[in-house]
Amino acid sequence: MVGPGKQTEAEAATPLKDAVREARIEAAERSAVVVDLRDAELARLELLNEALDPLFKDIPDDVELFDRGVSRGDVPRLWIDVVAHVEMGRDKRQYRFVQDTRYGRAVLAESYDVPDMVQEVTRYVARRMVERERALADDAGRPLAQTVMRTQRRRNRWRAIRAFIYGLIVGIGALFVLALLQGPRP
Repeated sequence: MVGPGKQTEAEAATPLKDAVREARIEAAERSAVVVDLRDAELARLELLNEALDPLFKDIPDDVELFDRGVSRGDVPRLWIDVVAHVEMGRDKRQYRFVQDTRYGRAVLAESYDVPDMVQEVTRYVARRMVERERALADDAGRPLAQTVMRTQRRRNRWRAIRAFIYGLIVGIGALFVLALLQGPRP
């Protein structure tokens, strides 16, 4: 007979318990490897971020298109702006510059070298700044658009007033007819 708190040799060393213990050890080792890989990814993205410093210093202060920073999630990313970021490829050594579009994610560039990625990000930033300039230049036609919008708002307001007046007339007429039908009975 075995006392409380003591196990026999057969109970202590079952194949399942040994397998579970080995599986826990393997899982701990894998998670350590995953953490090391994530740290390596973050370090590579930080290097690219530092290499991009001169580019972002050249951007005028009044241009607020870009919000650069490294996010530390399950997939670390170096964000360039709201829709574009750099992440590491499957082999964790290749940089992937991607942009989210309405049709899905588009890969803008892939490279193992920091200078190549800096050049691609520079091209992207330049294109975005040109798009901004064009959008601002299109605002030159804004007074005409504002006049059209004011006219449309005025029309909509008068339509609402007319609908209210017609509804009021119909409501009063319905009450009058109801009063005649419910009038004094002999």
